[in-house]
Amino acid sequence: MRSIGGWTLVGLAAVAFGPASAQVEPRAPSPQLAQYQPPPPRTNVLPPAPRVIYPSQAYARPTYAAPTGFEAYKLWLMGRARRESVREATIQAHVPGLQLNSRAMQLDRAQRPVARTSNYMAPFAPYRREHVTPVLVERGQSRYFEHWTRLNQIQARYGVDPAVLMAIYGHETSYGSITGSFDLLEALASLGYEGRRRDFFETEFLATLKLVDAGVPRWRLKGSYAGATGYPQFMPTAALRLRADGDGDGFANIWSNEVDGLASIANYLRDAGWKPNVPWGVAVRTPPTLNRAAIRSMLNPPRCPRVFQRHSRWLTMTEWRSLGVVPYGRPIPDGEMATLLEPDGPGATAYLLTTNYRAILDYNCSNYYALSVGLLADAIARR
Repeated sequence: MRSIGGWTLVGLAAVAFGPASAQVEPRAPSPQLAQYQPPPPRTNVLPPAPRVIYPSQAYARPTYAAPTGFEAYKLWLMGRARRESVREATIQAHVPGLQLNSRAMQLDRAQRPVARTSNYMAPFAPYRREHVTPVLVERGQSRYFEHWTRLNQIQARYGVDPAVLMAIYGHETSYGSITGSFDLLEALASLGYEGRRRDFFETEFLATLKLVDAGVPRWRLKGSYAGATGYPQFMPTAALRLRADGDGDGFANIWSNEVDGLASIANYLRDAGWKPNVPWGVAVRTPPTLNRAAIRSMLNPPRCPRVFQRHSRWLTMTEWRSLGVVPYGRPIPDGEMATLLEPDGPGATAYLLTTNYRAILDYNCSNYYALSVGLLADAIARR
């Protein structure tokens, strides 16, 4: 046998290719491997579903709270203004930044009427002493003669007694010295939001925006807490419709031009039915035998009923004279109709009032207001 490195070929063959009896048997598994058992298969368990990310979840959704309170009300006003054809630039410039004016609301609440339990009326004499003062008469006379030429032109145009114009001017603003400092848009929006007379104040608010559209700057639109503005103390709807150019400069400026303010008052009174060359009324003496039940008015006016219920029925001046009612002052034409008012009751000074008195009542529906305007006008013209 060949020998390779000390090994015989037969020996190598026996090692590599010997019979089965000559081969080494496999080893038994280790105890650890013998004890391992695979876990039983899981049944009735579904794998977790994959998470689906929708596009709307890819970012944080912003929260939105709808406007409430005054902010929501301003949006409503903006919508109404658009329906009223107010320019969008005016709306955006003046409405979004409005603030609630609590002072205007407080003053409005203080003016709410108190239910009356009787027909008692305070005497007129104290009111007259407060509103027909020597100072108001003197200042009114000064302006009356200062503007005499213009006032004559206004009377020729509108037919209204210039002294009455001056008396209203003095009564409303103390001849321009007290015109109010409330921002009209803010005050009117606040009163509309408060809701006591929402339709009224919303209408005046929209008229104020239209005045801005017409070229009146907002800084001029100041006035009382309730919206009266300018020398005549017009509400914005009246200012929009009745302000007048009294000096011919092409612009009706009722906020700083006295002549324009006076012409605007004349335009208002003419629109309310003023009749030229007819006095507003006259003080009269009533006889003790006057039958007041026979002259009681049976009318039921829809406006200011408590004001008009104090007036008698209409009679001509001829009829009043036949009843023994005697005028103290300038006469009223015999054919004119007049009503009797006794503000301090029977036995005190009474007044016969023409249709022009009703025009003054249209300006401010108060007997004491209208009477004091008439009496102030008489005093101004008496110089």
